Amino acid sequence: MNFPFHHSKHPRSSRRRTVYLDRERDIYRERRRRFLILEREIYREEMASQARVDLDGRPIKPITICMIGAGGFIGSHLCEKLMAETPHKVLAVDVYNDKIRHLLEPASLPWADRIQFHRINIKNDSRLEGLIKMADLIINLAAICTPADYNTRPLDTIYSNFIDALPVVKYCSENNKRLIHFSTCEVYGKTIGSFLPKDHPLRQDPAYYVLKEDASPCIFGSIEKQRWSYACAKQLIERLIYAEGAENGLEFTIVRPFNWIGPRMDFIPGIDGPSEGVPRVLACFSNNLLRREPLKLVDGGQSQRTFIYIKDAIEAVMLMIENPARANGQIFNVGNPNNEVTVRQLAEMMTEVYSKVSEEPPLEVPTVDISSKEFYGEGYDDSDKRIPDMTIINRQLGWNPKTSLWDLLESTLTYQHRTYAEAIKQAIAKPVASS
Repeated sequence: MNFPFHHSKHPRSSRRRTVYLDRERDIYRERRRRFLILEREIYREEMASQARVDLDGRPIKPITICMIGAGGFIGSHLCEKLMAETPHKVLAVDVYNDKIRHLLEPASLPWADRIQFHRINIKNDSRLEGLIKMADLIINLAAICTPADYNTRPLDTIYSNFIDALPVVKYCSENNKRLIHFSTCEVYGKTIGSFLPKDHPLRQDPAYYVLKEDASPCIFGSIEKQRWSYACAKQLIERLIYAEGAENGLEFTIVRPFNWIGPRMDFIPGIDGPSEGVPRVLACFSNNLLRREPLKLVDGGQSQRTFIYIKDAIEAVMLMIENPARANGQIFNVGNPNNEVTVRQLAEMMTEVYSKVSEEPPLEVPTVDISSKEFYGEGYDDSDKRIPDMTIINRQLGWNPKTSLWDLLESTLTYQHRTYAEAIKQAIAKPVASS
């Protein structure tokens, strides 16, 4: 027996019900719209009511920031901080916006009117100067900064880090705009101590390896060691910025990051980056751990490095942004000398932390040694230590890092596991399924 639907016998009732539902939907949408407006107003009032003052007790005025390279690792964390905790506006400039999409969509986000994304390649886009003119502060994060590229793409590395940065410096100088430029700890090159015999007692003297912004020399390898193309380009743009400040009054701050670590750093080859790509050390080791492969230790992993949690580092950058009187004309090391390990020790720690995070046993052979020539190709060279002196940033901004190496690795590897583990399992299974 067929049971006809109720509305087929009562078309008027059906139409009335449709009209009623449409009206209810419109009422809901209007209420939702008003709620979002109210929510945004409350957010603005909260932002306004937070009596933000700088380190000298002066009120901090809202500014517009043109952030070049906003879609990258550092830029995404800095944008998050600016949107969540300040009234500042951001003109986010980059080629990609994957890492900041959660800040751009949906349009109902309480800070939606304070961040704009501009898809621009700064190499050849005339819109860049216009955006710089609209801003009070320019932050330049754009760079090629992956060691594997320094050997294989030295021209791109030099152009990206020096030539492409020239217009940014020029526009800032000509339009009297303040610039925070991100350089690198690699500008220091090799330590003085690295030229001493390995058993020489002075190699243990901090004066021979701790890196000071205003005193340490910048020592690079020979020209055929193209690994130094990055450091050389970065040093040259630093010298240009410093000269613009001395001759033309450019207000600038230079940041030298020492291995900033955290969620969204670099890429995992074959998942959100090229399969043949070689990211920096922590992402390389993460990739090995996710694929349950031995971690590759270049030249035995004897180089010593320090690592700092991205959230600690962003706090330092915020102090630079909001304390121009203390930051202008300064070069700042931003790192954590308390988190110093050899690359081999880092691999051992990451293996232990990832086993805890993933609840998987470590491999029986967790690491394997590989030569730098085999891993990076001809022309690779390295520095033995990179330990930052923190005197200047502590004196000017009162900043010190807080997060231990274990804690930052646990946070980062938890993110890596949650984000990539399943995708890597599927990628590994694909060839088997197709055969």
